[in-house]
Amino acid sequence: MATTYFSAATFTFLRALARNNNRSWFIANKARYERDVREPYLQLIADLQAPLAKISTHYVADPRRQGGSLFRIHRDIRYSNDKTPYKIWAGARFAHERRREIEAPSFYLHLQPGDCFAGGGIWNPESATLKQIRNFLADNPAAWKRAAHTRAFRERFEFWGGTLKRPPAGFDPAHELIEDLKRKHYAAGHDFPEALACSDELQPLLIDTFKRIAPLIDYLCAALDLEF
Repeated sequence: MATTYFSAATFTFLRALARNNNRSWFIANKARYERDVREPYLQLIADLQAPLAKISTHYVADPRRQGGSLFRIHRDIRYSNDKTPYKIWAGARFAHERRREIEAPSFYLHLQPGDCFAGGGIWNPESATLKQIRNFLADNPAAWKRAAHTRAFRERFEFWGGTLKRPPAGFDPAHELIEDLKRKHYAAGHDFPEALACSDELQPLLIDTFKRIAPLIDYLCAALDLEF
């Protein structure tokens, strides 16, 4: 039976948090966060365990309250000029089992008023990881085109993040995939409306999205010597 996880109350809370991003307001409204955001999100993550395992046994949907797939609501403000303490979105990363030992691509879900999206890949990789991906892409263009240049991919997904203005050092400016080699991030996905997030169509959408983005994740795993 199809399940509905989130509701209008989920996005009402996130909008209110954006207007009242301070500790006293959050503490007073923590029960709303637990009821309308965290608990349904953890249930969704738990329900994605079996479908995700069918896509890859090396990827994990971890419904633990701490240290699992759900991002914590608290922001890391140590090195930021923005000292607001809480994220005004709720995100989940479905990570590779080896993510703690090596930088790895992941599947992703993001819920935010006016900005819901799902997809996967690797965002803002460290320079060594980025170079490794670019080297692999330069040497394996045909497989990349099958993973990320098909009509079905282009119709469903778009790449996220910026690109270099010039070809990266050490790469042929005439390479057939030079625009891909200029990417700073190798992550893609698609948007969806709040109404869908609050319906029983969300889980089927995510499963379909993760299946369709899997060739991109698989390719990036190969680039980084990871199992998929």
